[in-house]
Amino acid sequence: MTEKIRIAVLVSGGGTNLQALIDAQQAGEIPDGEIALVVSNKTGAYALERAAKAGIPAVTVTKKANGGTQEGFEQALLAVLKENRIDLVILAGFLAILSAGFTRAYNDRIINVHPSLIPSFCGKGFYGLKVHEAALEYGVKVTGATVHLVNEIPDGGRILLQKAVDILPDDTAETLQKRVMEQAEWKLLPLAAQLVAHQLLEEKNNV
Repeated sequence: MTEKIRIAVLVSGGGTNLQALIDAQQAGEIPDGEIALVVSNKTGAYALERAAKAGIPAVTVTKKANGGTQEGFEQALLAVLKENRIDLVILAGFLAILSAGFTRAYNDRIINVHPSLIPSFCGKGFYGLKVHEAALEYGVKVTGATVHLVNEIPDGGRILLQKAVDILPDDTAETLQKRVMEQAEWKLLPLAAQLVAHQLLEEKNNV
Protein backbone atom coordinates (compact mmCIF):
# COMPACT_ATOMS: atom_id res chain seq x y z
CA MET A 1 0.00 0.00 0.00
CA THR A 2 1.15 3.54 -0.79
CA GLU A 3 1.45 6.01 2.06
CA LYS A 4 -1.16 8.76 2.38
CA ILE A 5 -1.76 11.31 -0.36
CA ARG A 6 0.28 14.42 0.41
CA ILE A 7 -1.87 17.56 0.42
CA ALA A 8 -0.81 21.20 0.10
CA VAL A 9 -3.33 23.86 1.16
CA LEU A 10 -2.93 27.23 -0.58
CA VAL A 11 -4.13 30.26 1.38
CA SER A 12 -4.18 34.06 1.24
CA GLY A 13 -5.75 35.20 4.52
CA GLY A 14 -7.15 34.09 7.85
CA GLY A 15 -7.35 30.41 6.99
CA THR A 16 -10.77 29.44 8.34
CA ASN A 17 -11.15 26.82 5.61
CA LEU A 18 -7.64 25.58 6.39
CA GLN A 19 -8.72 25.24 10.04
CA ALA A 20 -11.74 23.17 8.96
CA LEU A 21 -9.36 20.84 7.09
CA ILE A 22 -6.94 20.62 10.05
CA ASP A 23 -9.83 19.83 12.42
CA ALA A 24 -11.19 17.18 10.04
CA GLN A 25 -7.76 15.60 9.69
CA GLN A 26 -7.32 15.48 13.47
CA ALA A 27 -10.78 13.88 13.76
CA GLY A 28 -9.76 11.14 11.31
CA GLU A 29 -12.09 12.36 8.54
CA ILE A 30 -9.38 12.43 5.83
CA PRO A 31 -7.92 8.93 6.30
CA ASP A 32 -6.36 8.74 2.83
CA GLY A 33 -4.63 12.14 2.92
CA GLU A 34 -2.43 14.28 5.11
CA ILE A 35 -1.84 18.03 5.02
CA ALA A 36 1.89 18.08 4.36
CA LEU A 37 2.29 21.77 3.50
CA VAL A 38 0.56 25.15 3.73
CA VAL A 39 1.52 27.83 1.20
CA SER A 40 0.51 31.49 1.47
CA ASN A 41 0.83 34.03 -1.33
CA LYS A 42 0.53 36.85 1.25
CA THR A 43 3.23 37.65 3.81
CA GLY A 44 1.99 37.42 7.39
CA ALA A 45 -1.33 35.68 6.61
CA TYR A 46 -2.91 34.38 9.83
CA ALA A 47 -3.35 31.00 8.13
CA LEU A 48 0.42 30.52 8.59
CA GLU A 49 -0.06 30.70 12.38
CA ARG A 50 -2.82 28.09 12.16
CA ALA A 51 -0.39 25.80 10.30
CA ALA A 52 2.34 26.39 12.90
CA LYS A 53 -0.05 25.58 15.78
CA ALA A 54 -0.94 22.31 14.05
CA GLY A 55 2.71 21.46 13.39
CA ILE A 56 2.33 21.67 9.61
CA PRO A 57 5.24 23.07 7.54
CA ALA A 58 4.33 26.41 5.96
CA VAL A 59 5.98 28.68 3.42
CA THR A 60 5.22 32.02 1.77
CA VAL A 61 5.56 32.37 -2.00
CA THR A 62 4.78 35.85 -3.34
CA LYS A 63 4.69 37.28 -6.84
CA LYS A 64 6.80 40.23 -5.66
CA ALA A 65 9.62 37.96 -4.46
CA ASN A 66 9.65 36.13 -7.81
CA GLY A 67 10.21 38.87 -10.33
CA GLY A 68 6.72 40.35 -10.00
CA THR A 69 5.41 38.12 -12.79
CA GLN A 70 2.75 35.42 -12.84
CA GLU A 71 5.21 33.06 -14.53
CA GLY A 72 7.88 33.59 -11.88
CA PHE A 73 5.34 33.16 -9.10
CA GLU A 74 3.92 29.93 -10.55
CA GLN A 75 7.38 28.46 -11.22
CA ALA A 76 8.35 29.10 -7.59
CA LEU A 77 5.06 27.62 -6.40
CA LEU A 78 5.46 24.49 -8.55
CA ALA A 79 9.05 24.08 -7.29
CA VAL A 80 7.86 24.17 -3.65
CA LEU A 81 5.08 21.66 -4.35
CA LYS A 82 7.48 19.32 -6.17
CA GLU A 83 10.09 19.61 -3.43
CA ASN A 84 7.46 18.55 -0.88
CA ARG A 85 6.18 15.69 -3.10
CA ILE A 86 2.64 17.11 -3.14
CA ASP A 87 -0.06 14.96 -4.78
CA LEU A 88 -3.15 17.11 -4.21
CA VAL A 89 -3.56 20.89 -4.00
CA ILE A 90 -6.48 22.49 -2.12
CA LEU A 91 -7.26 26.17 -2.63
CA ALA A 92 -8.73 27.48 0.63
CA GLY A 93 -9.37 31.20 0.32
CA PHE A 94 -6.51 31.49 -2.17
CA LEU A 95 -7.01 34.77 -4.03
CA ALA A 96 -4.74 34.22 -7.02
CA ILE A 97 -5.87 33.01 -10.45
CA LEU A 98 -3.72 30.15 -11.72
CA SER A 99 -2.76 29.80 -15.39
CA ALA A 100 -3.44 26.88 -17.71
CA GLY A 101 0.24 25.91 -17.46
CA PHE A 102 -0.03 25.55 -13.69
CA THR A 103 -3.38 23.76 -13.63
CA ARG A 104 -2.19 21.30 -16.29
CA ALA A 105 0.78 20.40 -14.09
CA TYR A 106 -1.74 19.22 -11.48
CA ASN A 107 -4.54 18.17 -13.81
CA ASP A 108 -7.58 16.94 -11.81
CA ARG A 109 -5.50 17.33 -8.63
CA ILE A 110 -6.45 20.88 -7.60
CA ILE A 111 -9.71 21.54 -5.79
CA ASN A 112 -11.32 24.81 -4.74
CA VAL A 113 -14.27 25.78 -2.57
CA HIS A 114 -16.48 28.60 -3.86
CA PRO A 115 -19.18 30.25 -1.71
CA SER A 116 -22.13 29.87 -4.10
CA LEU A 117 -23.97 27.16 -6.00
CA ILE A 118 -22.02 27.24 -9.27
CA PRO A 119 -22.95 28.31 -12.00
CA SER A 120 -24.52 31.17 -10.00
CA PHE A 121 -22.36 34.07 -8.78
CA CYS A 122 -19.03 32.68 -9.90
CA GLY A 123 -16.16 33.42 -12.27
CA LYS A 124 -13.75 36.33 -12.46
CA GLY A 125 -14.36 39.00 -9.82
CA PHE A 126 -16.64 36.86 -7.66
CA TYR A 127 -14.85 36.17 -4.38
CA GLY A 128 -15.35 36.75 -0.67
CA LEU A 129 -18.20 39.05 0.34
CA LYS A 130 -18.83 40.04 -3.30
CA VAL A 131 -20.43 36.63 -3.91
CA HIS A 132 -22.88 37.04 -1.02
CA GLU A 133 -23.64 40.67 -1.92
CA ALA A 134 -24.56 39.52 -5.43
CA ALA A 135 -26.82 36.73 -4.12
CA LEU A 136 -28.67 39.17 -1.84
CA GLU A 137 -28.95 41.81 -4.57
CA TYR A 138 -30.39 39.27 -6.99
CA GLY A 139 -32.91 38.10 -4.40
CA VAL A 140 -32.29 34.35 -4.57
CA LYS A 141 -33.75 32.37 -1.68
CA VAL A 142 -31.10 29.65 -1.60
CA THR A 143 -27.33 29.86 -1.94
CA GLY A 144 -24.58 27.50 -0.72
CA ALA A 145 -21.10 26.33 -1.57
CA THR A 146 -19.44 24.29 -4.28
CA VAL A 147 -16.22 22.29 -4.32
CA HIS A 148 -14.88 21.86 -7.84
CA LEU A 149 -11.79 20.78 -9.72
CA VAL A 150 -9.68 23.72 -10.89
CA ASN A 151 -8.78 24.47 -14.49
CA GLU A 152 -7.66 27.68 -16.22
CA ILE A 153 -11.23 29.10 -16.20
CA PRO A 154 -12.06 30.74 -12.83
CA ASP A 155 -14.63 28.48 -11.10
CA GLY A 156 -14.92 26.53 -14.37
CA GLY A 157 -13.78 23.01 -13.45
CA ARG A 158 -15.93 19.94 -12.87
CA ILE A 159 -18.17 20.12 -9.79
CA LEU A 160 -17.44 17.53 -7.09
CA LEU A 161 -19.83 18.48 -4.25
CA GLN A 162 -22.47 21.11 -3.50
CA LYS A 163 -24.51 21.99 -0.44
CA ALA A 164 -27.42 24.43 -0.28
CA VAL A 165 -27.92 27.05 2.43
CA ASP A 166 -31.13 29.05 2.89
CA ILE A 167 -31.03 32.83 2.72
CA LEU A 168 -32.92 34.44 5.62
CA PRO A 169 -35.00 37.65 5.27
CA ASP A 170 -32.71 39.74 7.50
CA ASP A 171 -29.40 38.45 6.10
CA THR A 172 -26.50 40.78 5.40
CA ALA A 173 -23.55 39.74 3.25
CA GLU A 174 -21.59 39.17 6.48
CA THR A 175 -24.19 36.97 8.22
CA LEU A 176 -24.72 35.02 5.01
CA GLN A 177 -20.97 34.51 4.52
CA LYS A 178 -20.66 33.15 8.06
CA ARG A 179 -23.57 30.72 7.64
CA VAL A 180 -22.37 29.48 4.24
CA MET A 181 -18.95 28.81 5.77
CA GLU A 182 -20.31 26.99 8.83
CA GLN A 183 -23.06 24.99 7.10
CA ALA A 184 -21.45 24.29 3.72
CA GLU A 185 -17.79 25.22 3.10
CA TRP A 186 -16.35 23.72 6.29
CA LYS A 187 -18.29 20.49 5.74
CA LEU A 188 -17.74 20.08 1.99
CA LEU A 189 -14.01 20.78 1.85
CA PRO A 190 -12.90 17.87 4.09
CA LEU A 191 -15.36 15.54 2.29
CA ALA A 192 -13.91 16.54 -1.08
CA ALA A 193 -10.34 16.23 0.22
CA GLN A 194 -11.03 12.64 1.26
CA LEU A 195 -12.92 11.89 -1.97
CA VAL A 196 -10.06 12.99 -4.22
CA ALA A 197 -7.33 11.60 -1.93
CA HIS A 198 -9.06 8.22 -2.00
CA GLN A 199 -9.20 8.26 -5.82
CA LEU A 200 -5.55 9.28 -6.11
CA LEU A 201 -4.48 6.60 -3.62
CA GLU A 202 -6.35 3.93 -5.57
CA GLU A 203 -4.66 5.08 -8.80
CA LYS A 204 -1.22 4.94 -7.13
CA ASN A 205 -1.83 1.48 -5.70
CA ASN A 206 -3.03 0.16 -9.07
CA VAL A 207 0.04 1.36 -10.98
